[in-house]
Amino acid sequence: METFDTVILGAGAAGMMCAIHAASRGGRALVVDHAKAPGEKIRISGGGRCNFTNIGTSAKNFISANPHFAKSALGRYTQHDFLALVEKHGIAWHEKTLGQLFCNNSAKDIIAMLLDEMDRAGCELRLATTLVSIERGESGFAVTLGGDGAAKIRCRHFVVACGGKSIPKMGATGLGYQIAEKFGLGVTETRPALVPLTFGEDVLTGFREIAGVAADARVSCDRTAFEEALLFTHRGLSGPAILQISSYWREKQPIRIAFLPGEDIHAALLAAKRDNGRRAIATVLADILPKRLAAHLAEAHGWAGPIGEASDKRLAAIAGTLQGWEVYPIGSEGYRTAEVTLGGVDTAGLNSRTMESKAVDGLYFIGEVVDVTGWLGGYNFQWAWSSGWAAGTAIAERAA
Repeated sequence: METFDTVILGAGAAGMMCAIHAASRGGRALVVDHAKAPGEKIRISGGGRCNFTNIGTSAKNFISANPHFAKSALGRYTQHDFLALVEKHGIAWHEKTLGQLFCNNSAKDIIAMLLDEMDRAGCELRLATTLVSIERGESGFAVTLGGDGAAKIRCRHFVVACGGKSIPKMGATGLGYQIAEKFGLGVTETRPALVPLTFGEDVLTGFREIAGVAADARVSCDRTAFEEALLFTHRGLSGPAILQISSYWREKQPIRIAFLPGEDIHAALLAAKRDNGRRAIATVLADILPKRLAAHLAEAHGWAGPIGEASDKRLAAIAGTLQGWEVYPIGSEGYRTAEVTLGGVDTAGLNSRTMESKAVDGLYFIGEVVDVTGWLGGYNFQWAWSSGWAAGTAIAERAA
């Protein structure tokens, strides 16, 4: 029987961050993962360059049944704290649109940084190792591991950092939720988030003709809206604006697309009518929209003929459609391509300062497995860093 102060299930962003801080005052920490390499979701993120945080992170960038829950962890370990760690390790980075920070070189730099910090703290890492069972005893947990790191272990603290259901080809499962339910914690409804939306064949026929076309748009659902690019695909709609709104969209709801947000399209059409009324409406639209998109919309809505023959009322209607196009998704591409899982372990059962279960002493939940889901753009990584830090620091303080 081996003994550790802390066993952390999951060698991802949150789990490794937690281990670093849990072991910072000499406590023995073990990180286990069924994968053959640590930080696999880090490795593939951001096109291989890891959008590791967002400079504008705040609690308003997250979805949760309790919108206040994330404030404590995010406020005590901020994006600036993580950026300082990145710079301490000499990792070059750059800022893209909307405050997104990426590695200049490779996402592997972030993984190497975390492994180096774990090594300095004296953490142990066991890969290709599975959780067989976990039971609560009088003085902690009895954990049975299988695979390459098979062992029977006793620990005072057990941290669930194994993520959600997104990207199952990388081994994602609902194990974290099963552990929560085993120990009496609630789990909110889970669904794919930050995911492309799919459409019925009647709509897809048109979308396939313009697959690969991207356009700036304001995409909204109910009272939530995002202004970023959208992308037409053979399966439906994707792109940052669509991924963002997918976290808010529900079945049978429409999404509303406004092309060229902030611009007065009606005024532009009237000006084109005055300048050269012989030009076709589709040709005029191609001046302000991608050509294939302009042609598709003109054909789909019957916007034919010279612009000079169109009444001002008709041009106003065209502008209204371009900035208020409603389409009805029938679903999403699911967990297969979802970047994160919406919902998770109910925050009502967790201490927001420590991430510890209120009912089970020594049991913690961090990262994606918790019902805290960030927007696209580095926010989910920041939640991993912040929640991992909060749990790890709390464990270290108890051990001191």
